[in-house]
Amino acid sequence: MASDLLSIARSGVQAAKIGLDLTAQNIANASSTGYVRRSANFREVASTGGAMRIGDLSLSGVRLDGVVRNADAFRQAEVRRTGSDVARASAEVSGLENIESAIEKSGVYEAIVDFESSLQQLTQDPVDTSLRASVIEKARTMVGTFQIAGQEMDAAGEGLRFQATDGVTQVNRIAQELARTNTRLARASDASSDQTALLDQRDALLEELSGYANIATTFGTDGQVAVKIGGASGSDLVTGNSAATVGIATAGDGTISFDVGGTPLTLAGGSLAGQQLALTKNAQLKTDLDDLVDNIVTDFNAAQTGGSDLDGNPGVALFSGSTAATMTLVVEDGRKIATASAGAVAGSRDASNLTAIRTALAGVDPAGTMDAILFDVSGTLAGRNVTLGALQTIADTAKISLSAQSGVDLDQEAVNLVRYQQAFQASGKVMQVASDIFDTLLGIG
Repeated sequence: MASDLLSIARSGVQAAKIGLDLTAQNIANASSTGYVRRSANFREVASTGGAMRIGDLSLSGVRLDGVVRNADAFRQAEVRRTGSDVARASAEVSGLENIESAIEKSGVYEAIVDFESSLQQLTQDPVDTSLRASVIEKARTMVGTFQIAGQEMDAAGEGLRFQATDGVTQVNRIAQELARTNTRLARASDASSDQTALLDQRDALLEELSGYANIATTFGTDGQVAVKIGGASGSDLVTGNSAATVGIATAGDGTISFDVGGTPLTLAGGSLAGQQLALTKNAQLKTDLDDLVDNIVTDFNAAQTGGSDLDGNPGVALFSGSTAATMTLVVEDGRKIATASAGAVAGSRDASNLTAIRTALAGVDPAGTMDAILFDVSGTLAGRNVTLGALQTIADTAKISLSAQSGVDLDQEAVNLVRYQQAFQASGKVMQVASDIFDTLLGIG
């Protein structure tokens, strides 16, 4: 009996020690990002009868059945899904804010209005050189603002492409890390502390990966994970100890596309998807702006060359270029503005061709078109901000739900410290009693 008591007490001491170690780990990592609370599952040790024993089961102490991570797979998947949606919306909003700033701060709309106003003022006295000089100056300002807008939009696109390229690099790095983690999980002992640490690392990598792209996961019994990028119908990214490579390509209009080993990849979540959406919008807005410039240059020059300037010479083109970035003012002399009809004498006060110029501009409606471009980007941004707010609320709720389950409650851990300490002391007391019984039996002999 004394030897049985010693065996039982020894298993109790070991179990209490394991419980104390896990509690200490929980307390030490209470504020560590990605840490999942551990707890120990114990099982009674039972053995069949042996020599000098009855053949029934006999309780022989306790043993560790496994170290459990208090994390629910569904809640973790929900955190990854909602986090991926937030990352997509955040990246798109950030890109749209830069695009909006590029257009608005250039002052194109105000410059267009001022240029049209200077032409209207010139109708009051077509031969006034100061009014003509004002038209040229306002034209120069308008051209400069178009160039700035085009350059800033190009810069915004370049920034988005840089971020996307870096994001692809990070995706490939994380995929390689997950493949290595799978290899280590395959070699780790079941329900060991090493395995739980690897599972924490695996989950942290998956959450980081979901910030770049929407993913689908399948878990093996040994903790290994298979990852598809682009959702359940996407391409295999991580399978066992191998990882595929994600690529990025840039089209002529500045938009981007992704692939996995040459197979086209469609993303619906993560920052890469948001940057792709923002670049698509940037390309559309830049096309709209370039079309406006092309129409202004074409229609204004067509009307300008149909009349005579202040010196009686045929009108020459005032602008050149077909895009915002390439638009230039090619005439610096206000006397070259063809306000009079073709064939008019020098110094003519005839303003019929100036009317034709203003009519041509009215057909283009540069101010109205520019206002529509500004409304397009600001309206899109406002809508995305509303979406981002809603998605952020959903993601925060998912994180709180997971944290409530997997986070460390210091009050509970304090209780566990006392409980395991008392269990340790009780097991020690059992060992002392067993020793006393054994000594008593020897004394009787």
